[in-house]
Amino acid sequence: MQTAPWPKGKKLVHLDLKGAPPRIDYIYRLIELFAQLGADGLLVEYEDMFPYSGELSLLQATAHPAYSREEVLSIQDVARSKGLEVIPLVQTFGHMEFVLKHRPLWGLRELSQCLGTLSPHGEVGPRLVLEMLRQVVELHPGLGTLHIGADEVYMLGEGEESKRWLSTPGRTVEQLFLSHVTRVAGAVKEAWPHLNIVMWDDMLRGMSHDTLKASGLVGLIQPMLWDYNPGLNVEETVSLLEKYCAAGLTDLWAASAFKGASGVHTSVPGTQRHVDNHLQWLRVAGAVSPGVRLLGIALTGWQRYDHMSILCELMPLALPSLASCLQTLIQGHFGPQVQAAVTGALDISSVEMDTLDRTPAEDSLFAGRRLAVSVVELSQLLDSEDVRHFESSMYVRGWFSPYHRQRRAINPLICMQIQSQATT
Repeated sequence: MQTAPWPKGKKLVHLDLKGAPPRIDYIYRLIELFAQLGADGLLVEYEDMFPYSGELSLLQATAHPAYSREEVLSIQDVARSKGLEVIPLVQTFGHMEFVLKHRPLWGLRELSQCLGTLSPHGEVGPRLVLEMLRQVVELHPGLGTLHIGADEVYMLGEGEESKRWLSTPGRTVEQLFLSHVTRVAGAVKEAWPHLNIVMWDDMLRGMSHDTLKASGLVGLIQPMLWDYNPGLNVEETVSLLEKYCAAGLTDLWAASAFKGASGVHTSVPGTQRHVDNHLQWLRVAGAVSPGVRLLGIALTGWQRYDHMSILCELMPLALPSLASCLQTLIQGHFGPQVQAAVTGALDISSVEMDTLDRTPAEDSLFAGRRLAVSVVELSQLLDSEDVRHFESSMYVRGWFSPYHRQRRAINPLICMQIQSQATT
């Protein structure tokens, strides 16, 4: 079924750097590919790969060096040369695991056992996030839009200070959330009046029209409504956008997914699943009233669900999915001609990673193809019936466990039994 192409507005590709951050030369290749596939900008989530300095230097990654100041500037230069806008994303409330995991900052958590949520009380937490934002903004000369995150603020209201605050009659968790977000966004607007401020919308969804209208967010922020489900409910999503608009939040963004949204341990993305999500978003865009100003859509590609989880699909494995999703938005459908355009652009035999031709092509736009193919082959091997049968063997589970292999404490007689099983 064909719908209208995505209306005017940006098509941003999310570059999530919180896990397996690419080498800088690979990022350059990705930027060129994104531009050729039809993207208009990058939503860059640096997390611990940003070169924070001074008291914030402890936020930098230790497993590998953070990008240098020169590399961050060069990413912007390359993107600009390809016609892509760069929008940095800095978490300022929820999903602050990469900040609050550090011992000197433990006291800033809403709850001691919740690594991701910043306490909204006192002066130290807001001062910390504003210093993070200051360093990011100043290393992005000419910046026009900033994303301040604020999604999935788990356990908000459960901390002792929050409970005391909420004990005053009439106060709610919604007000607690809004007090922090408006404080941060207001400070950003005061420091950089020209900046557009975007935030995730999920913490706003349950709020009433009156609460949203009186929230202090009108004219201050632009909600980005995210839904990565291939069965996205069009009617409910349109209704939510209309609710925001009626409350005065008329400038809105959408967010879809091309990877990292189908399972915390998924290694190979399914292109059709993500294309279906974009087809649903096209139906949403075609159904909203003229008063809703959709400024664009961010195609998210999560590297992992949060800072503490394992990696999901690596970027090279998701390039066929990304190309397919972008072309779906541009063309308004994913028919045979669109699929042919994707396979032709990437020089692949199929838009699905697990069925494409394994022969690498020279000079292909498909940057990282060899790695992608290797991961698919390994995933298929590990999921094979032979391997599952091997791992269920009494000898493997009893005498060849990870514990035994790590310590190299293996009975040679058991090895002979395992070898005999493996070869029969």
